[in-house]
Amino acid sequence: MKELTKAEEQIMQYLWKLEKAFLKDIIEEFPHPRPAYTTISTVVRVLVKKGIIGYNTFGKVNQYYPLISKNAYTREFMKGMMKSFFNDSVGGFTSFFAREQDLSLSDLEEMKSLIEEQIHNKKENG
Repeated sequence: MKELTKAEEQIMQYLWKLEKAFLKDIIEEFPHPRPAYTTISTVVRVLVKKGIIGYNTFGKVNQYYPLISKNAYTREFMKGMMKSFFNDSVGGFTSFFAREQDLSLSDLEEMKSLIEEQIHNKKENG
């Protein structure tokens, strides 16, 4: 999957939220002052070309929808970040996150609980 620019990612955040949307609907999601219609239209066309979004045509207008889920994009994005910044080391990523984010005790306990749950699931399912 191709990495998204910040503008592309912002549009995808809105489209994931809306699920299906016409260009005017996407533009309305932006805070004021909103980008120009032509700017958003150009970014949307790039996303179509990249195969990230699809569309259905109704008369002269297109209704856009994501071709990739937010979860799938997040998973790929995080894999890329781990590879680029942490040499594919889960331990390095976890250590950085736990130490540098100044997490509260309850946040750390929640992380521990989630990890323990995954360990339990892996042991039970082989």
